[in-house]
Amino acid sequence: MKFATLGVALLAQTAIAADPTLYALMAVTKEYVVGAKLPPSGLFRHEPTGWQHLNYNHPFLFGLDYDRSDPATLYLAAGNGLFRVARKAPEWTQLTGSDVTELRDVSVDPRTGAIYFGHSHGIRVSTDRGSTWRELSAGLHRKYTEAIRADRVNSGVLLVGGEEGIFRSTDSGAKWKLAGAAGIQITRIEQSPRDGCQWLATTYEGGLYGSTDCGKSFEATGRVGLGRNLYDVAFDPTNPARIAVAGWGPGVALSEDGGKTWQSRNSGLPAPEVTAVAFDPAHPGRIYAAVHQEALFVSEDLGKTWSHSGLDGSSVARLKFVPEGGSKQ
Repeated sequence: MKFATLGVALLAQTAIAADPTLYALMAVTKEYVVGAKLPPSGLFRHEPTGWQHLNYNHPFLFGLDYDRSDPATLYLAAGNGLFRVARKAPEWTQLTGSDVTELRDVSVDPRTGAIYFGHSHGIRVSTDRGSTWRELSAGLHRKYTEAIRADRVNSGVLLVGGEEGIFRSTDSGAKWKLAGAAGIQITRIEQSPRDGCQWLATTYEGGLYGSTDCGKSFEATGRVGLGRNLYDVAFDPTNPARIAVAGWGPGVALSEDGGKTWQSRNSGLPAPEVTAVAFDPAHPGRIYAAVHQEALFVSEDLGKTWSHSGLDGSSVARLKFVPEGGSKQ
């Protein structure tokens, strides 16, 4: 009986240890005066005791991804370049030079490990963990790139969003083709964790765009966020029909039928000005939302009620769960 009890306890400890970790990219901007000492800003990790600031004070972090073969390695798109961060140290290494600035997003190809980032004047890729870089935006008319994702299912497929819509490449960025939302500024692109052919993209004033043909074409999905600015979209890993969007005005909107209908989930939030949203993959029903210059909030019932979760006075650019597994963890 004691051995059985011990076995259950060990299994429970293993499950807890395997829970993914939530990271936030944020800067404290509320009531900040230029020239004053900058409050702790940059990369934060959520731990049982609260939020931990990871070493480097950096107010301009905008994109975060990780190496699937080694989740102990994070990549950060920043105002002054791309950084590789060893999570356990944490040690920061800048991988780009002064020739490229204003990075907006980063994506690590789950299949090949290639690192892609979008910046104010194009797209770059590295196939040697950041030692060398190659520009990929030759086929784009307007090169500013706000969002970029490497397809996790189809090798060589990339989707990017900028000032003129969503563009897709099937040859690792050598050539690009317009996929949808022509003439509309894209803010975020995400691929469903369950269905590799389902994609969603948020926009400035154009609402939400979706694709069900592996990103080949995108169409407007309805009136959610139309005329307002949407900043983030998240798929619930525990429920393929559940989606959340975050925006300025819409706050948090949630769909439980794959985006056919939407419900506002702002009761209890200080303002409907939400910049980032994320579902907890280890706790069904739990969702996080970052309210601009207020704080991070968490809900255990899909946004019906909210409670304070720290990061007071912050502007959060990105929330992302990263698994704790990996041989090099």
